[in-house]
Amino acid sequence: MTPLIFVTGGVVSSLGKGIAGASLAAILESRGLNVTLMKLDPYINVDPGTMSPYQHGEVYVLDDGAETDLDLGHYERFVRTRLTRRNAVTTGKIYENVLRKERRGDYLGATVQVIPHITDEIKRCIDEATSGYDVALIEIGGTVGDIESLPFLEAIRQLRIERGMQHTLFMHLTLVPYIKAAGELKTKPTQHSVKELRSIGIQPDILLCRSEQPLPESEKRKIALFTNVPEKAVIDAIDLPNIYRIPMWFHAQGLDAIVIERLALGPKVHEADLGEWERTVEAYEHPRESVSIAIVGKYVEHKDAYKSLGEALIHGGMKQSVRVDLRWIEAAEIESQGTGLLAGADGILVPGGFGQRGFEGKVMAAQYARERKVPYFGICYGLHAAVVEFARHVAGLDGANSTENDRAAAHPVIALITEWRTSSGEVERRDEGSDKGGTMRLGSQLCRLAPGTLAHRLYGADEIRERHRHRFEFNDSYRERLAAHGMVMSGVSEDGSLVEMIELPGHPWFLACQAHPEFTSTPRDGHPLFIGFVKAALAERTRRRD
Repeated sequence: MTPLIFVTGGVVSSLGKGIAGASLAAILESRGLNVTLMKLDPYINVDPGTMSPYQHGEVYVLDDGAETDLDLGHYERFVRTRLTRRNAVTTGKIYENVLRKERRGDYLGATVQVIPHITDEIKRCIDEATSGYDVALIEIGGTVGDIESLPFLEAIRQLRIERGMQHTLFMHLTLVPYIKAAGELKTKPTQHSVKELRSIGIQPDILLCRSEQPLPESEKRKIALFTNVPEKAVIDAIDLPNIYRIPMWFHAQGLDAIVIERLALGPKVHEADLGEWERTVEAYEHPRESVSIAIVGKYVEHKDAYKSLGEALIHGGMKQSVRVDLRWIEAAEIESQGTGLLAGADGILVPGGFGQRGFEGKVMAAQYARERKVPYFGICYGLHAAVVEFARHVAGLDGANSTENDRAAAHPVIALITEWRTSSGEVERRDEGSDKGGTMRLGSQLCRLAPGTLAHRLYGADEIRERHRHRFEFNDSYRERLAAHGMVMSGVSEDGSLVEMIELPGHPWFLACQAHPEFTSTPRDGHPLFIGFVKAALAERTRRRD
């Protein structure tokens, strides 16, 4: 039976439950435990795949193609465990499973109710995702008191009874605001948050107190007294300049020791080895150089829409002790104001996106980078922009475009992919009438790299795997024509039918890929493409400086 740590949040949303849980998981992993994490999201969507980036932020894709919450990205960046669709559950998915069972007659004519049928399904999903691990952390999305999350909270309350206190632990993240006018920290929101949690039968074992500054011992005693939590289990979770410092911050307060004692994990663990995290933080906080990267996106007003991308660029710099300054530029503004917005950038990155708005701005950014020899990195839609730009201005294909934006394009160099082979060898087919949700080319796919190319040198391998999320691809009927004008197709799919990467020889660094390599970058390891891109940006900065 896997011991379970449930992470809940109170007072307000966006306190950082995902990062807090991932940080604790990182410490436990450093002590020799095999750790996994899981997210229970209260929204009724089956997954976030069809949700607006402005509302939900990034859709994080797993190896098996699951479209998940961005917190799964935090999990995979902090621990070595690779997650699957089992690690991401929504209210919509739970109800979908239950209704499917009801239609099959699995409930033998019973009246299907929230208790026990919905809560039983939640517990089944938790067991399925966590079995076989030394310990599992399970984050319940939303805020205690929300009506949407009540079934999840009821299910974990039941699990405490069924599994016992030695196999379950409740960790509650709450807010202790600082009132500047009064010059005081206020514990009342935390008291009420715990009161709300206790009213539904859950007594937290640990409190993580989010605040701008460490809590005085007197305030910790007060919180402990009013919430029935041991004083040593009232943990400071202050604002830190670097999220990768959080595991060391929690370890210094003995959070992992409390968990190990409480769940009787002592025989399985050794002393924490946080050396990798210390080196990561050192590289982040004491860079020797800096570069400026212009990110030409569609959703830059909401930075969480590109969460993994921003982190991957920072990781690429950390591996070389380079600070990466991110310049977020709205693609539509390039269309209206011109490419002068890109002046001074040491590198230009055009990320993924959907739809016509801003696409021509991305194309203009690709042209600017190509003509001015500025390092260019295109990801997904950034590859489409680079291919369209090259087709128009180098290959002379007037009217070249993506059929996503112009179905009657004279030269549809980017077109809807209707058939592809999955990593398991199965053939999947789609058309324009297919459902939007879960129907893209998703998940980890094998890519063969051409020897002698930039991509091959960066990866140091003939075959690699990257995660995908898209409907439109390079139109293979234009492969020879574009190659004749100098474009190199440096990566292709396993069967050779799909172009996965392109690059331009003679340019200092111009590479675009159909996949999303940001999803596999981690702070401890970085990613070959992002490391190479930042290195090229530093060379460009040095060239301009000299």
